[in-house]
Amino acid sequence: MERIYKGKTKDVFVTEDGTIRLFFKDDMTGKDGVFDPGENQVGLIVDGSGRSGLAASKYFFEILEREGIPTHYLESNLEAKTMDVKKAVMFGKGLEVICRFKAYGSFVRRYGEYVQTGEDLNGYVEMTIKDDERQDPIINEDALVLLGILKEGEYDFIKEKTQQIANRIRKELASKDLELYDIKLEFGRLENSNDIILIDELSGGNMRIFKGEESIHPLDLETYLLA
Repeated sequence: MERIYKGKTKDVFVTEDGTIRLFFKDDMTGKDGVFDPGENQVGLIVDGSGRSGLAASKYFFEILEREGIPTHYLESNLEAKTMDVKKAVMFGKGLEVICRFKAYGSFVRRYGEYVQTGEDLNGYVEMTIKDDERQDPIINEDALVLLGILKEGEYDFIKEKTQQIANRIRKELASKDLELYDIKLEFGRLENSNDIILIDELSGGNMRIFKGEESIHPLDLETYLLA
């Protein structure tokens, strides 16, 4: 295999037959040794986190596949910590979409004058562009179109799909007595197509999940899902 991209939590390879293969590493985003899905740097390395993240991703991608929601997922190998996916092209250098059901983390840091931690946000969607140097700035629809990152109408499509996917995952977690506070998703264009599909992963490292008043660590999510 040839490695074509080295990421913070995953590396991307292309196999001899041209398949794109993601390798899930044991690196987690955070700061000062504390996990934080909102951070854009590796903050800690935890043995087993790669396999656990893949297991959760497999679980959720297969639910979405059964419900006809288009994603890049093909198959996974838990022991090898790999996931094979369809080729897709990112928007710009990467566009992250956050769906928020409860006020928490960076949202409160930005808007704390108007909101308190834990307040309902009703599936509010915001988008950020991947740019470590500039701390992944938030960007609105007008700017995305102006800069050529999205085409007219694609913002609303992605927002609608984000809320659909986030609500489905929220419902699944609720069946396990867990509450989804927020989730970070990524989308791209299917190669040689204008079709927009869900890409990247669907792991605890991309979500904030609570059980009552207690935050669920990403590595514990697999246990709840497969219980």
